[in-house]
Amino acid sequence: MRPMNLPNLLTLARILLIPIFVLVYVMPGYGTYLVAAMLFGLAAFTDWLDGYLARRLNQTTPFGAFLDPVADKLIVVAALTILIGHHASLWLTLPALVIIGREIVISALREWMAEMNRRGVIAVTWFARAKTTFQMVAIVVLIANPPDLTRPWVITGYVLLYLSAVMTLISMVLYIQAAWPTLRHGFTQQGAGNQTP
Repeated sequence: MRPMNLPNLLTLARILLIPIFVLVYVMPGYGTYLVAAMLFGLAAFTDWLDGYLARRLNQTTPFGAFLDPVADKLIVVAALTILIGHHASLWLTLPALVIIGREIVISALREWMAEMNRRGVIAVTWFARAKTTFQMVAIVVLIANPPDLTRPWVITGYVLLYLSAVMTLISMVLYIQAAWPTLRHGFTQQGAGNQTP
């Protein structure tokens, strides 16, 4: 099956949207916040659409399985990074760093599981999907508004971001619990290999 099918093209389009919504967001003017939020929302929508089409059209590929989570992490990290810089607030930085840190940990964990031929052990759960939904909504709300904590929508965005950060930690614990037998087995093998006779 060709790697460049429609779902994979949508995933690539999501990656190409990253510099566009970042540039729009940092441009001066209130209207650019709304445009940047719409671009980010469009990118988030393609995340759902490419997965739906891949299953519906039976066009899942190894390349798509690799590229889709990479695109997701790139767009979330890019959005949180510009929000951290623009808000310059510890109250936004803390949950954003939790979310970014979790993405790094889970990426490393998935790579480890792939090395151990146990990638399917930490498949995406409904809780992780719910976490992603809260996360995306929080980011859209925050991007759509100037960094002004007197605005109700900005406060709403902060609350949603904290909620998604808590869900992020819970989902990370669930992933680690699912992977722990494999991790423990790998550590045991490594320790045995390092012993000298």
